[in-house]
Amino acid sequence: MDSEKEPNRYEGVSTRVQLLALAIALALTLLCARFWQLQIVNMHEYAVMARDNQVWEKRLPSDRGLIFGRNGEVLADNRASADIVFVPGECPEEQREHVVQRLEALLKVPADSILSRMQATRGAPFQQVVVKRDVVKEDRVRVEEHSAELPGVLVVVAPQRRYLYGETGGQILGFLGEISSELDEWKPMGYRMGDIVGKGGIERVYEHDLRGQDGYAVVTKYASGRPEIRTDRRGLPVVSPRDSQGHELREEAARRNPVSGEELYLTIDMGLQKACEDILRGEVGAIVVLNADTGGVLALASMPTYDPNVFVTRDPNCEHSDTLENCERLNLLRAPEPNPMFSRAYRENYPPGSVFKVLLAAAALEEGIIDEHSTFFCPGKFQINGAGRAWHCWRRSGHGSVNVREALAYSCDVFFYNVGLRLGVDKINEWSHKMGLGVKTGIDLPGENPALIPSPEWKAELFASKPVWDQKWYPGDTVNLSIGQGSAAATPLQCAVLTAAIVNGGYRIQPHLNVELDPKESARLLSEKTIEIVQAGMLQCVEKQSPAPTGTGKAAYIEGMKIMGKTGSAQVMSLKHHEQFANEEDIPYEFRDHAWFVAGVLDRSPRISVCILVEHGHHGSSAAAPLAKDVIEYFYREDPTPPVLARLDGTPQ
Repeated sequence: MDSEKEPNRYEGVSTRVQLLALAIALALTLLCARFWQLQIVNMHEYAVMARDNQVWEKRLPSDRGLIFGRNGEVLADNRASADIVFVPGECPEEQREHVVQRLEALLKVPADSILSRMQATRGAPFQQVVVKRDVVKEDRVRVEEHSAELPGVLVVVAPQRRYLYGETGGQILGFLGEISSELDEWKPMGYRMGDIVGKGGIERVYEHDLRGQDGYAVVTKYASGRPEIRTDRRGLPVVSPRDSQGHELREEAARRNPVSGEELYLTIDMGLQKACEDILRGEVGAIVVLNADTGGVLALASMPTYDPNVFVTRDPNCEHSDTLENCERLNLLRAPEPNPMFSRAYRENYPPGSVFKVLLAAAALEEGIIDEHSTFFCPGKFQINGAGRAWHCWRRSGHGSVNVREALAYSCDVFFYNVGLRLGVDKINEWSHKMGLGVKTGIDLPGENPALIPSPEWKAELFASKPVWDQKWYPGDTVNLSIGQGSAAATPLQCAVLTAAIVNGGYRIQPHLNVELDPKESARLLSEKTIEIVQAGMLQCVEKQSPAPTGTGKAAYIEGMKIMGKTGSAQVMSLKHHEQFANEEDIPYEFRDHAWFVAGVLDRSPRISVCILVEHGHHGSSAAAPLAKDVIEYFYREDPTPPVLARLDGTPQ
C-alpha cells in the first residue's frame, strides 16, 4: 500500500516517449521518401552519373583529308606525332595546381596557359586539355619518369599535318592553328577549345571537307585506380588488361572509329608553281597562270611566300615568353611589308596601267566608238579640246597616226585618252565589271580583294565631306582612268581573267582550284570581230617585226608559238617627280613604277592566260615580259600532254 502513496518519479515520461517515437517515425518517413526519390524517381539520372564515374570517353582524332595537285602529287598529308594532354577529371582537385606547376617545370609550358585552357573546358572535366603538341622523345621520357606525381597526364598519338612541298604553294594551301579567341565561331559546328582548324588558303575554305569526323572509345575505370591507356601507331587506343591497382579494364561496346577527311584534288600544277616562284625569287610580285577555257588555276605564285609547316611543327622558341622574339610563326604573322603571309596574286591591288588598254579597246569596239580603221594622231601629248593641262604619252616624241591594233602593240597613251573620253566613264565601268575588273572573281580562296574601278558615284561618296568641286567627276578623271591610272586598281588574278576572255573568244571565266567545281563562264561578251582585232593588236605587241618598229612585249616572243601580250607600267608617283632624277635607277625603290605583263597562248592545248606583276619593276617590257616567256616555255615543255578538260557544253578543249 506504501507504493500507492509514493509519487511518480518520472512524471510525463509517456508524453516524451510518444514525441520521440513520432520524431523517429518522421525521420524514417523522410529517409524512406528520400530513398524513394533517389532510387526510384531519379534512378535513371543517377545511373547515368554513376556510369560516367565508371567510364572514360577517349577522343580519337581524325586524319585531315589529303590534298593533291593537278598531276596526282600529294601536297599535304598527315604524320603521327605525340601530344601531352591533361585530363582534369582524372586528377584530384587539390592536386591540379601542383600538377600544372610540375608540367611547367618539366615541359617549359607556362602554367597560366595550361590553366586558361582548363578554365575553357571546366564543364567537361574528362576532356583532354592539350599541354604540348608534337613533343620530342625527351619530353615524353620526362613525363613518363614523373608519372606517379602527374595524375591525369597522358601521352597520346595524334595526326599532324605535313606539307610536302614546303613553301611552294604555301599561300594557296594556307595554314592550321588552334582555336582560341574565335571559339564562338566554331563551337556551333562541334569544335572545342584547342582544336586545330584551317586559318588560311585551301585549308580554311574547305575546312569542313578536310576535317573528317573524330571518333571515340569508352573505357571502364574504377575508383581504386585510373586506366592505363596506350595508343597504337594509328592513334587508336590499346587498353591494358589491368590498371595500376590490378583491376581488369575493358573497352566498352560504345566506340566510333574516326573517319578521315575527304581527299581534295586541286588544279595547281606544282611543277609550274615552283617554276613561277623561282622565276619571281628576289622580286616582290605575283604570277598567275589560268586555263583560259575552264578557269582552272595552274599557278598562283606570290613572293615573298612562307612554309605552312612552320605552323604545325614544334618550335621551342614559341613556348616561352622569354624567347618569343625568335618564334618563327609569330614573326611571320607580325611581319612588316612585304608580308609573306599575304598573297599579292588576289589579295593585293595595284593600278593596272596600260594593261587596262585591253579592256578599253574591247569595250570601244563593242560599243561602236571605234572600228579597226579608226585612227588618232599621237604627237606625244594630249589636251582636252586642245587646251589646258597636257597628258603625255610614254613616248614623248609621239607615235604619229595609229589605229587600235597599233595602239595595243605600241601602247600609245594618246590613242586611249581619245577613246576613253568618247566611251565615257559609265561605259568604262560597265565593261570593266563585265570583264572581271573591280569585282571579285569568285576564286575559292579566302580574303579576295575586289579592287576598284572608280566612278562618279564612288568619288562623290569618298569626298562627301569635301567641297562640291572636289566631289565632281571631271573629264580629266576619265583621261587618267583610260590608261589604268588615277584611282583605278586591279589584282593580278583579275587581269588574268580579263586576258583569258580575249584568249577564249569572249567568255569571262571563274577561276577555281578545286577540280570538283564545274567550269563557270559567262555568256559571250565580245563578238568574233572584236576578238580578232584585239588579238591582232596583242599578237603584234609580242611579235618581232622586221623592219621595226616592234611591239613593247617582244621580250616574251617564242619562235613557233602564237603568243599575244600587253605590257604595262603603272605609276606610283607622277612623272614630274621622276624627272628630277637623271637616271631611273636613282629613283627610290618605293617610287618606281610597277611592271605588268599579260599574255595568252592561242595555238597550244590547253590555252592559257598569264599575268605577271613585279612591284616597282619600272617597265613591263623589261621586267615582266621576259618572265612570261620563261613561264610559257616551262609549261609547254614540261607538260605537253595535259589532262583533257571540258567546256560547259561537254566538248573537249
